[in-house]
Amino acid sequence: MKLKKLLGTALIASAALTMAAPEGNACSRVVYLGDNNDIILVGRTLDWRTPIPTNIYVYPQGMKKQSMPSGPMLKWTSRYGSVLAVGYDGGVTEGMNEAGLVMNGLFCKGSVYKEAVGPDDNTPVMSLAVLVSYFLDNFTTVDEAEAWLKANEFNIFGKTFDGGTVSLLHWALTDRTGNTLLLEYDGGDLRLFKGRDLQVLTNDPQHEAMEAINNYWKGVNGVNMLPGTVRSADRYVRASFFIHHVPTNFEYPEAFAALNSIMGTVSVPYGYEIEGEPNVSSTQWTSFADLTGGKYYFRFANNQGAFYIDLGRLRLNPGAPVLKLDTSAPGRLEFFGDVNSHLKKSEPFTPMW
Repeated sequence: MKLKKLLGTALIASAALTMAAPEGNACSRVVYLGDNNDIILVGRTLDWRTPIPTNIYVYPQGMKKQSMPSGPMLKWTSRYGSVLAVGYDGGVTEGMNEAGLVMNGLFCKGSVYKEAVGPDDNTPVMSLAVLVSYFLDNFTTVDEAEAWLKANEFNIFGKTFDGGTVSLLHWALTDRTGNTLLLEYDGGDLRLFKGRDLQVLTNDPQHEAMEAINNYWKGVNGVNMLPGTVRSADRYVRASFFIHHVPTNFEYPEAFAALNSIMGTVSVPYGYEIEGEPNVSSTQWTSFADLTGGKYYFRFANNQGAFYIDLGRLRLNPGAPVLKLDTSAPGRLEFFGDVNSHLKKSEPFTPMW
């Protein structure tokens, strides 16, 4: 009777918490931390109502870049090579650099960016199209990125896409120590959260409210019951429970399998839709960043298997060419395993300023 009563209470509370939370576009990010930092893996799903064309680029060191085409901007020369997932061939969704720093951007409807207050505001402007690249080009650790963010200000600019969708995001960085930094904008203020315990990120609500929901479910205990919908808070709770209940002393194949299984529990079945809620949609692709091994795995939902790029076997020194894996090319569905040989010399992508 006590268990039955507990489950009934949990269902009511879960429904109330889910309805109270703003609905977010579905994406999930989970970090596997191996014992002694011998294996650090970051898994991520991207879910959307329509397929998002995503090509994979490899950028070398020594490339001159800027954060906007004109006006107040940041200018830099890349210190590290990186592999990047580029949506619509115009904006970096996520990536990993050669130092083992990974950064992912996920939708968060509650985000309110810091924007220019008028024509006399000389604060540098950062386009969302290149924000991820800035951090991967310049930093090796979460601590370095945090220090820069605390010492520098910038405004955000981002174009709409896919028929007018506003790019409202929050971000997570993880380095080879397993440390994670979350970046969230609230009312124009950038809020930072750091720690090895920040292993899960989904969408709305933002971090502190999401943790309150998760803490409630810790009391229920996932062995008894876990919330099962595809909504952001439910996915967060499931991912958090499972990532803390799989062994951390696995060898690499088992660690990868554990994280892959967890990403399956937070994925949205291909073709699934909720009437009237097109933003809760199918998982379009899943990625895995191997921070200690330098491999970046990628799997489209309609691919039969995953493929990966091995940064350790590529030239990333200044003067090396930009490389591109064109996933729209014939034969894309046959990509499997190591695809370094499929990378072709390319011009840099043109940012959607």
